[in-house]
Amino acid sequence: MTDTTVKTVASPDPSHVLDRVLVLEMVRVTEAAAIGASRLIGRGDEKAADAAAVEAMRAAFNELEIDGTIVIGEGERDEAPMLFIGEKVGAAPGTGPKIDIALDPLEGTTITAKAGPNALAVLAVAEEGGLLNAPDVYMEKLAIGPGYPEGLIDLNKSPADNVRAVAAAKGVAPGDIIVCVLDRPRHTDLIAALRALGCGIALIPDGDVAGVIAVTNEDTGIDIYMGSGGAPEGVLAAAALRCVGGQFKGRLLFRNESERARARKWGITDLNKQYDLSELAKGDCIFAATGVTDGSLLAGVKHRKDGILTTESIVMRASSGTVRRVKGEHRRP
Repeated sequence: MTDTTVKTVASPDPSHVLDRVLVLEMVRVTEAAAIGASRLIGRGDEKAADAAAVEAMRAAFNELEIDGTIVIGEGERDEAPMLFIGEKVGAAPGTGPKIDIALDPLEGTTITAKAGPNALAVLAVAEEGGLLNAPDVYMEKLAIGPGYPEGLIDLNKSPADNVRAVAAAKGVAPGDIIVCVLDRPRHTDLIAALRALGCGIALIPDGDVAGVIAVTNEDTGIDIYMGSGGAPEGVLAAAALRCVGGQFKGRLLFRNESERARARKWGITDLNKQYDLSELAKGDCIFAATGVTDGSLLAGVKHRKDGILTTESIVMRASSGTVRRVKGEHRRP
């Protein structure tokens, strides 16, 4: 049994490759991954939890009538036995709609292993060529929600200047702004600069896709997302913002020549480029996420006494601006 809450911002455009049916099909894929990972919550084994999510997500994809290509996955073929970059998925190769897929079967492996908050199963799909083929490196990220003048934020500005710009546009003092930052040693200087300005900081242990999406929901109190995290997660978050509005800036960060070579391998020539939202996820796209553990965005998987598993998901589509919250009940296999 599935209940949906629907918020529609605009009318759908039927000319797109992504069929309306795929919207709920993507939820089934993230539900499968979340349920798979949920059996390992709190077990202390990150790899086993991730493997369970990957296996379940791959099986779910291969039941769909699509011709899908993984453009952001678990790694390259030699590093990942399943859902590797370039892998083909779907039951209709050559005949189904050609779609590119970015995914993180378990965003928050450490969170899941420790039974912490905000672990998600996440994916984004777009028409062929619609998602940046981001290498598995770090990305500097800056995001705000909808309703601000375009071009308000810029990675070439200092963190303090970006906060001041958002505060002025919001009509509040910089000290009234809340910034979400991953709690990492590499962010020590960023955190110090923000605290010197007097604004609040919401530190999160993991899960920067949920952190970015938080800027779109006024109930979270988060105004800005700042800091560096995985580039693949940056593309996933950008796809979500494409669906609901907001601004996102991203710039790849490289620690060594090996990482630069990896970027060139995937067709990236300007290694210093600042990417806008539409360059990371363009055209029509669908974003879907299912909670694994309870969090600010979604409730986690629950195992009821009657043998039913419950899930909560969110799915969005860029061309229609539709946001659906889906609650599912599933019999235990």
